[in-house]
Amino acid sequence: MKESWLGILYIVGLFAILWFLMIRPQQQRQKKHAEMVRNLKVNNKIITIGGIYGTIVKVKEDSLVVKVADNVRITILKNAVSQVLPDSDGESDKD
Repeated sequence: MKESWLGILYIVGLFAILWFLMIRPQQQRQKKHAEMVRNLKVNNKIITIGGIYGTIVKVKEDSLVVKVADNVRITILKNAVSQVLPDSDGESDKD
C-alpha cells in the first residue's frame, strides 16, 4: 500500500515540476504577447515574426497596415507582430 502512495506522489511531483518549468512560463509569454497586440497603435515601430521592420499606418480589427518603405505598405495580422520597438525620441533627424 505504501508503494502505491509513493508512486502517485512521484507522478504528482513530476507534473508539478513540468507545470512550473514549461507550461506556466509559456502561458505568461502568451499573456504578455496578447497585451502587446492589444496596445498596438498608429506610428508604433514594429518587427514582425518574419523579421520585417515597419511603422503602423492603420489599425484594423484583426490586421495592421504597415509602412515598410516609401510608398510600400503591407497588411499583416496583428498576431504576426513580434515586438514593438521603443520610441527614439532622443534621436534627431535635423542637421
